[in-house]
Amino acid sequence: MTIENSSTLRSALAAVNLRADRFEPYLYALLRTVFAIVLFTHGVPKALRTSHGSMADPMAGSINLIQNVMGLPFAAQLAFLVMLLETVGALMLAVGLATRLVALLIAIQMLAISYALGPTWPWIDRDIEFPVLMGFLALYIVARGGGAHSVDARLGAG
Repeated sequence: MTIENSSTLRSALAAVNLRADRFEPYLYALLRTVFAIVLFTHGVPKALRTSHGSMADPMAGSINLIQNVMGLPFAAQLAFLVMLLETVGALMLAVGLATRLVALLIAIQMLAISYALGPTWPWIDRDIEFPVLMGFLALYIVARGGGAHSVDARLGAG
């Protein structure tokens, strides 16, 4: 590669970076919102006790997972909290209200789901990659906060 080609490539990359930097706050808000929508689509069927995918009763499925797979007490109450996190928490995340707290709770939930779907980490058979990915995305949101386009930013809470 010649010096001239290298300089042209560097200039082109700088131009792309400059344009991408302008869109970053909007794209982060979109990422946060889409993440919340995905989470919300899992909470609403639990709240309404309607079928979701292959689950006839997602709330009953959550109670079963918490009680029989994870062996935790108060399964119905914990499942109710999961439903609240996936509905009310998702709405809060979408608008960027208490973003870091909500995202931290989601990360903990995804860790618990990943644990319950393990311990052999069957990537294809049990779809564990989705809660793992969502857990790490939630951790990123914890670190990043609500962003420029959030209620948190308007309240000065970052």
